[in-house]
Amino acid sequence: MRIGKIALKQLLSPIVEALGFQLWGIEIENNKSIALLRVYIDLADNFISVDDCAVVSKHIVAILNVEEVFVGKYTLEVSSPGVERPLYDLAHFESFVGHDIALKLRFAHGNRKNFKGCLHGVEGEEIVVRIDNSEYLFPFENIDRANVIAKF
Repeated sequence: MRIGKIALKQLLSPIVEALGFQLWGIEIENNKSIALLRVYIDLADNFISVDDCAVVSKHIVAILNVEEVFVGKYTLEVSSPGVERPLYDLAHFESFVGHDIALKLRFAHGNRKNFKGCLHGVEGEEIVVRIDNSEYLFPFENIDRANVIAKF
């Protein structure tokens, strides 16, 4: 890949937004021979359809090829973040206060890296999670992955 994740998000956001969608997040996996770019799109008041993903994918492929973002082969996946959506930035966490979430930390907190609990809030650059009857503060920069836990 020729550009970083932040620059890639800045490149793709205007295209996705011009098509009427929100760029929810980006994941990049680099394998030995083929890179995988996963792009999550969302709509404020509706569900994402397969046709929506196809339209966005067509436009993203065009810009990726023109800008020569990837060296060699790559795979592009465009989809909805789904009900157990990943949380990528502080605004995502703020939107899901009161929901149960799962966190995986980069560095252990009390000999643990994995936590599940109710997202209680965001304080500055820290995520507040209630687990059992205790509140934990997790620095945003220490969160490797986080997602909403769906309740049915």
